[in-house]
Amino acid sequence: MTGNTLTSIILVMLFCGSAVGSRTKLFSDKDWVLDSDEGICKLMVEIQGYACEEHTVTTQDGYILSMQRIPMGRSGEDSSERAPVLLQHGLLMDGITWLLLPPDQSLAFMLADSGFDVWIANTRGTKYSRGHTLLDPQDRAFWDWSWDELVAYDLPASFQYVHDETGQKLHYVGHSLGTLVALAAFSQNQLLSMSRSAVLLSPIAYVGQMTSPLARNAAENFIAETLYWLGLDEFDPRGEAAVNLLKVLCKKPDVDCTDLLTSFTGQNCCLNSSIVDIFLEHEPQSTATKNTIHLSQMIREGTLAMYDYEDEYENMKHYGQPTPPMYNMTTIPNDLPLFLSYGGQDALSDVNDVQLLLESLKDHDGDKLVVQYREDYAHADYVMSSNAKQSVYDPLIAFFKLQ
Repeated sequence: MTGNTLTSIILVMLFCGSAVGSRTKLFSDKDWVLDSDEGICKLMVEIQGYACEEHTVTTQDGYILSMQRIPMGRSGEDSSERAPVLLQHGLLMDGITWLLLPPDQSLAFMLADSGFDVWIANTRGTKYSRGHTLLDPQDRAFWDWSWDELVAYDLPASFQYVHDETGQKLHYVGHSLGTLVALAAFSQNQLLSMSRSAVLLSPIAYVGQMTSPLARNAAENFIAETLYWLGLDEFDPRGEAAVNLLKVLCKKPDVDCTDLLTSFTGQNCCLNSSIVDIFLEHEPQSTATKNTIHLSQMIREGTLAMYDYEDEYENMKHYGQPTPPMYNMTTIPNDLPLFLSYGGQDALSDVNDVQLLLESLKDHDGDKLVVQYREDYAHADYVMSSNAKQSVYDPLIAFFKLQ
C-alpha cells in the first residue's frame, strides 16, 4: 500500500467519521455524570489491581472535566509523602493514553508503584469530559475553542484541583499537545507557583517543519476550515463508520496495522499489533474542529501564536490588536526543571522544530534541563512502545525523584 493511498484512506476515515459517524456513548450528552462503573477507573485501572478515584473538575468557562487518581501502588501501601504527578494526553487522545500498556510498562502505573500520587487529566470534548454547566455537546458553542482555551482554562483548573486536594506542588507529564499547552502556560507565567517540574514527551511548540503527510496535507488543503464552514464543529475521528473501516483493514493479511499510524506519526519503532488493537478500542477521541484549524495555522505559518480569526476586526475584538499575540518560549523561567524527550523519526514533533524550541531554551539553567534524544522513536512510541519503560519512563521517574 503506497503512502499516498494510505493517506487518502485515513483522510476519508477521519472525515467520514466527522461527518456521519455516531459515537457510542456511555452516557447521554444531557446527563454528563458518569456512574462509577462507567469511568476510566473501572475500565482500565481497578481491573489491574490498583485503587482508583474518579474526580470532576469544572473550568472557569463551565466545562466539566473527568480526572482519575491512582493514589498508591498495587501493593496498597499508602504514604502522605507521595508527590502528585499530573498526566496530560495529546491531541485526539484521552487519559487512557497512559494506561494502554501492561501495568509494568504503563507510565501511570509505574509512577504509582514508584511512590507518586498519580492524577490523569481528560481534555474537554473527549469521551469522559463532555459535560458543561450550561451547554450540550450538540450546541455549536460547546465546540467554540482551540488549544488557547486549554491553556487558559483546562490546565489551570486541573493544576489547581490537584494542588488543593494534595496540598503539594505538582510534577507534570505532557505528551504532544499536552506539552504545547504547558509550554504556553509557563511562558505566560501561569502554573509556576504550583509546579515542581515538567516532562515533555514529543514536545510540540513550533510545527512549521512537520513532515507528517496526513497532518501537512490536511493543513495545506484547509481541510479543517472546510469542515468548519460545513458546520462540523466537532472533529470526531471515532465515528462508527471510521472505526469499522479501520478494523476491516486491520484484518487483511497483507495489512500491518502498526503501519497505519505511520502516515500521521512517523515510523514508530516499537509498537506491536496487540497494543494497536487496545488503542483502537478506546481511541482516537474528539476535539473541536476549531482546535484543528488552530494547529493547521501553525503548520502553514510556522509560528507559535494564538488562534487567528483571519479578520482584523475579530482579532481586535479578542486580542486588542489586528494579529494574534505570540507565545514567547524565551520567557519560560530558566530555573524550572524540565525533562524533554524527542524522537528522530517523529513526523509531528519534527527534529528541526524541536531544535527551534531548544534554541528558545538555550539560557535555561544547565542543571535544570535534561534533553533526551531517541533516534528510533516516533510520536506514538512515547505512549505505546514496548520498550518505553527502559528507554524513557525509568529515566523520567529518576528525574522526578531528584526534584
